[in-house]
Amino acid sequence: MKNVTYSVLLLISFFLQACYIGPSLQSSVTILDRSSWKADPAKSFKSQTPDKITVHHEGTFFDTTNKDAREHIKHIQQWGMGKDRNWADVPYHYFIDYAGIIYEGRDVNTVGEANTNENLDGQIQIALLGNFEEQEPTPRQIHSLETLLAICCQKYSISPDKIKTHKDYSVTQCPGKNLSKYFEDGTIKKQVKKLLDQ
Repeated sequence: MKNVTYSVLLLISFFLQACYIGPSLQSSVTILDRSSWKADPAKSFKSQTPDKITVHHEGTFFDTTNKDAREHIKHIQQWGMGKDRNWADVPYHYFIDYAGIIYEGRDVNTVGEANTNENLDGQIQIALLGNFEEQEPTPRQIHSLETLLAICCQKYSISPDKIKTHKDYSVTQCPGKNLSKYFEDGTIKKQVKKLLDQ
């Protein structure tokens, strides 16, 4: 039954993306709230005012043939809130799956959490599901990422010049060479600025 439901969500996402005509950025992507992946309640955590955006890959090779994104995000939460990490919630504010569906993670008004030591205050953390050292992000992931970046820039008055990747702050391969290239050649920031100018 869960696979049928997920297939319906994919079809809705494809339809919305294919039929985008109007001026609303949000109408061109599917954004599902925390209930879609059966999130447990978050613990209280340090608040923030978002003023920059950081892009990650989640880091696990994502087998698109038999892996349910919602279950995967739920497992990330269970791992993060478990005894090994004891985090307040999932580490990221948004997740984007291989079909381009966006899932709300932790509250953007709370500071993210990570395995690295950089200061995360003010950062909206966006993670694409997959390991982009080993696989390519899908065109739908890139589309949804660009659109979500524009939505966040618009909503929180963040300049596109304050969009960075994890490896801009830490010694890490994240978000992987196959996603990093879109930032290194300026493709993503250029598209975000174009969306904001529409």
